[in-house]
Amino acid sequence: MVSVSQRSDRPMTDYGHDIDLRSVVRGAAFAPSLVLLTALIVIWAATGAGYFWPMWVALGLAIPTGLWLAVRWAWRRPRGATRRYAMQASISVVLVVTAVLVWAMSGGGFFWPVFPFVGLSVALALNPVFLRPGQRKLQNRVDELTRTRSGALNVQASELRRIERDLHDGAQARLVALSMQLGRAEERLADHPDSAALVRQAREEATAAIRELRDLARGIAPPVLADRGLVAAVEALAGRSTANVEVVGHLAHRLPPVVETAAYFVVAESLTNVVKHAPGARARVTLSQDGAMLVVEVADNGPGGADVTASGLTGLKQRVEALDGRLEVHSVAREGTVVWAVLPCE
Repeated sequence: MVSVSQRSDRPMTDYGHDIDLRSVVRGAAFAPSLVLLTALIVIWAATGAGYFWPMWVALGLAIPTGLWLAVRWAWRRPRGATRRYAMQASISVVLVVTAVLVWAMSGGGFFWPVFPFVGLSVALALNPVFLRPGQRKLQNRVDELTRTRSGALNVQASELRRIERDLHDGAQARLVALSMQLGRAEERLADHPDSAALVRQAREEATAAIRELRDLARGIAPPVLADRGLVAAVEALAGRSTANVEVVGHLAHRLPPVVETAAYFVVAESLTNVVKHAPGARARVTLSQDGAMLVVEVADNGPGGADVTASGLTGLKQRVEALDGRLEVHSVAREGTVVWAVLPCE
């Protein structure tokens, strides 16, 4: 069964739970630090106050936090030289601030943090002079390899679709005609049982060859994918599935053949796993575009606990990563399974 809609207001919790692990990790790290610092302050106060030594513990806890925030901020910058420079600059700021705090907490005096400040400033200033030419050359090479690989993959996808059409319109059509002729020959040999049996066997072999050829062609790319696009192909796939599948999504234009093919097989493998490992479960397929990225999500409300290292999922991951995409599988016992993939459309 399949239902198709442009959008869905059904909460994701109907199909699986999207747990923000980063929030959990931050909370788990912050709570013990706060408890430790509070305990040390209590010990300091109970032992007669005096020199406030817990501030050194607070500094020790603050340094990794500052480094983590610096790296996180830098990681949000554009990839390439901009991100690398932001990473170096943000970490340098954390180190300089740490040096100043150590100087202030140790009683002031001669301002020795000026030396690491000057050293890091000079290093950051000279970074573009010495490294930028090599980085630019490397980035140009990476861009060239990305373009040529993308072109090769698109040509390969187009050739595979041409082969699929040739199989469908050529060999498969001839085998169907042969099977029909053998069927008529079998009827005319009704008075000759031995000859009819031989013709029947030949017809059955031709029928088996047709099935194998159709499976082979469908494994390359289904005809509807080339003719009508990804959404129509996914709707047809959901219609053939024995699971209760809802397809949500609308794409404004056709995508590169290699991207459509990869996304189609992500959905196909995911729905196959739903039927195999979660019979009776409901599934939802969501197709959307986020800028230059295609986002594919297949979620079900089955028992969860899927083996994310299975060969089928590993093959999907390799197919997606070959296009500079990313595939993730979240499967928690009794909370369903979510297969999420993002693919560049350019």
